[in-house]
Amino acid sequence: MFPENRLLEILIIGAVALIVVGPKDLPILLRRVGQFVGRMRAMASEFRASFDELARQSELDELRKEVEAMRNDPRHYSRFDPMAQSAATAPEAGFTPPEETASAPAPAVAADPAPEEPSPKPARPRRPRAKKTAGEA
Repeated sequence: MFPENRLLEILIIGAVALIVVGPKDLPILLRRVGQFVGRMRAMASEFRASFDELARQSELDELRKEVEAMRNDPRHYSRFDPMAQSAATAPEAGFTPPEETASAPAPAVAADPAPEEPSPKPARPRRPRAKKTAGEA
């Protein structure tokens, strides 16, 4: 759990603190040290979160610049061929082009009758309430 001899060092520090501070004030000191460490961790966490947010924001800015450059590039529109893209991705996505499936007859679909509306639930019988007497409040 503790690398090297850290446990021994912590025990020595605890013994010195017990002798210097005293057994009466040691719990108060440890509580204050714990609160201080908690505040430091919260500040470090907040700093790390703000740093991560700045990193994400810079990545988003770069992505926006790339998208804007693609929008403004006239060569992008001249090379656009949606059929070439769908043919290239068809085998990967499990899509078969319509030319191959055109030979098979389409199954006839029977018209479904209008769905029946569900019948309303029967009303639940109510239980009679117990009468209150003058002594009960």
